[in-house]
Amino acid sequence: MNSQSSGGVEPVYRPVSIGQSAVQLRQDGQALYMQALEPLQAYPQRLLDRLLRWADERPQQTFLARRGADGQWQRISYAEMLGRVRSIAQGLLGFDLSVERPLLILSGNDLEHLQVACAALYLGVPYCPVSPAYSLVAQDYTKLEHICMLLQPGLVFAADGQAFARAIETVLPAATPLLLTAGEVAGRECHSFASLLGVEACNEADAAFAATGPDSIAKFLFTSGSTKLPKAVITTQRMLCANQQMLLQTFPVFGEAPPVLVDWLPWNHTFGGSHNVGIVLYNGGTLYIDDGKPTPQHFAETLRNLREISPTAYLTVPKGWEELVAALEVDAELRDMFFAQIKLFFFAGAGLSQAVWDRLDAVAEAHCGERIRMMAGIGMTETSPSCTFTTGPLAMAGYVGLPAPGCEVKLVPVDGKLEGRFRGPHVMPGYWRSPEQSAAVFDEEGFYCSGDALKLADPEHPEWGLMFDGRIAEDFKLNTGVFVSVGPLRTRVIMAGAPYIQDVVVTAPNRECIGLLVFPQLPACRELAGLAPDASAEQVLAAPRVRAWLGELLEHLNVHATGSASRLAWACLMSEPPSLDKGEVTDKGSLNQRVILSCRAERIEALYQGADPQRVTAER
Repeated sequence: MNSQSSGGVEPVYRPVSIGQSAVQLRQDGQALYMQALEPLQAYPQRLLDRLLRWADERPQQTFLARRGADGQWQRISYAEMLGRVRSIAQGLLGFDLSVERPLLILSGNDLEHLQVACAALYLGVPYCPVSPAYSLVAQDYTKLEHICMLLQPGLVFAADGQAFARAIETVLPAATPLLLTAGEVAGRECHSFASLLGVEACNEADAAFAATGPDSIAKFLFTSGSTKLPKAVITTQRMLCANQQMLLQTFPVFGEAPPVLVDWLPWNHTFGGSHNVGIVLYNGGTLYIDDGKPTPQHFAETLRNLREISPTAYLTVPKGWEELVAALEVDAELRDMFFAQIKLFFFAGAGLSQAVWDRLDAVAEAHCGERIRMMAGIGMTETSPSCTFTTGPLAMAGYVGLPAPGCEVKLVPVDGKLEGRFRGPHVMPGYWRSPEQSAAVFDEEGFYCSGDALKLADPEHPEWGLMFDGRIAEDFKLNTGVFVSVGPLRTRVIMAGAPYIQDVVVTAPNRECIGLLVFPQLPACRELAGLAPDASAEQVLAAPRVRAWLGELLEHLNVHATGSASRLAWACLMSEPPSLDKGEVTDKGSLNQRVILSCRAERIEALYQGADPQRVTAER
């Protein structure tokens, strides 16, 4: 929810249907149970039941679009999509695919990717979209090899054989067939995507679809592998459909008019591939694939798309909002198109800076005369993904709101915090081929134990909802016995340090004081330093203005610290970015705190000893 405007005046929001979930609360011993009073309504047995519906009701409406090489939008209607899916599914029958021999997808978001994925759904064969970084960025292929060993894929799809050849040759058995949009891999059995189109007799594929049901495995989604190798989350048809019905009941606006999304979020993650693609398909909308992303090199493509297409809702990570609001503030053409149909904003993946939030409100009020509601919640791959939404009465950083219809929330004391646990039809049955790990994440009542700490926003009013309180596994004690709550401290540093901080790692267990490894927003720091665009990272971070800013930030944070659990002794700006190969950063861009502490232990020791010249302390 948005912050209140100044002067005590209630802000005016653009009209939009948003559920207001009244909750039922129950205390049992030390556990608190919370669920929405509104029951979850009926939902289809299979996600592609919606494709059949819209192909019948809206056959010519665009379902999916992406720019071609000529810059023009290539569009696929609902009727065309159904025809292609049936044809591809019929062709896939020749590869002897099954739950034990699923379809593996190596490449990112494109028209062919979604067609092949839907064809697998049609057959009742699980598919697994893998982060392209595991093939194109990583050098040792450890995670990709682990995924292939675990799943034993019967067919591998990639957009470009040449681009993925090295990973394929290194990791995949020689007998594994390949399905490619373009190119080939020498010495391998290769089939073209185009060869699967145009089949008219699809009786066997239709029969396979008729045999699928809510317990059919739709796909495997891999966790980011924050502490160990990634786990394969079993995602069923029931999970996907139940979660989309939760979303629709929470945001009825999705059912009032076909949603239009312009979206870059990767489909190998639950936010982009289950949440956002699902919103479009479930509600008969249109998805424009955005080949941009919120980075200096690629955000221009996102802005190009948003100058042509007016979304009805915009969903992205906080970094995306940061880049977008900066563009909206200076680009009238972009504002006109972006606000033409927009009803709803949504963020996930990390905390949104209040400064960015306030700037979005200001731009919307100046352009539209009203604000656009900003929504969030808590979700995870294991819950496909949504559990709570910010439909409650509060507006503050860290607020994750109230349970969605159909989701039960349980708060249980763990290591001095309250762990959030979840139960409902949207929760996974377990991890693939990992019975011990599966058993370990469910409690005796069948609630999924998330590892996320939650707390009541106001203990006197538990019906107001929940706050995020960090990851339990990240927290540690100083050698004084003081417990450090890493998540809230990290969020506070990032928000106070905007726009110069990308992320931070809090150090370190069993030390006498807290330090920070700061991963900077290098372009913003370069501007602050007043240096030329070709100045190196080391030159930028050593600049007097940048070091002075960091010292002032530490002083500001310490003035508002509530004790030694949040008082900061030093900070150091990291010129070496986190490494994907070393596991310091996950494929979705989040930092692996524990791995970074391990990989940079020698540097951290020097910082604690005062032997590192890059160490900065408070100015006063």
